Amino acid sequence: MNNDDFNKEVIQRVNSYSNDIILEEIKQKFIHEITRVKNSYNFYWLGRPVFQQPTDMQVIQEIMYEYKPDLVIETGIARGGSLIYYASIMVLLEYCGAIKNGEVIGIDIDIREHNKKAILEHPLSKKITMFEGSSVDKALVAKVKDLLINKKRVMVILDSNHTHAHVLEELRAYAPLVTKNGYCIVCDTGIENTDVLCKDRPWGKGNSPMSAIFEYLKEDNSFEIDTFYELKSLVTGMPNGFLKKIK
Repeated sequence: MNNDDFNKEVIQRVNSYSNDIILEEIKQKFIHEITRVKNSYNFYWLGRPVFQQPTDMQVIQEIMYEYKPDLVIETGIARGGSLIYYASIMVLLEYCGAIKNGEVIGIDIDIREHNKKAILEHPLSKKITMFEGSSVDKALVAKVKDLLINKKRVMVILDSNHTHAHVLEELRAYAPLVTKNGYCIVCDTGIENTDVLCKDRPWGKGNSPMSAIFEYLKEDNSFEIDTFYELKSLVTGMPNGFLKKIK
């Protein structure tokens, strides 16, 4: 089987998952239970905790290799594992000759000193620029836009405050920065389907990243929800969260 035939087989197989009722039922139960036990908090990337499902990380790597962004903007830093992850993919893309001078921007309203220290001491820190402050602060957004000069392909990942209002503001601020055929990936949209960990949090069903996506797409028709990668991932925290810029 040649590469083209293999790729067609993968696409056909992944798309078939959308019609598999039994698989969908099992998947939702499994996601609910691994969320309950905080499974996504157990993983590290090159020494730093990364709070993502491994399957989501795998498909994001596939997107990055296909799209070849030279700038990734992430809101929400936590312990820095995802910043290190995106930076490591940038280095590999550079090594392959696909991009030049890839960079990652991380934004968080509160970068804990011990986390900042660990990120800055990491060998990949030279690829990372961090901003502390609200991701929707107009002055901070302006600083981010200043770093877009000479960048050919921009990708955005939103993973900070998960309330509807905040994510909607982030989408309005950062999604337009994504270049054509790129992605704005909205994390933790699964809150809409299983709010098992939402007790004492300001977000939940009906007030989530997913509800913000649906409102944003009414405003901006340059994006569409790409369900292929969430189907491929199966165990995803980002249902309806892969937004592809189509024009």
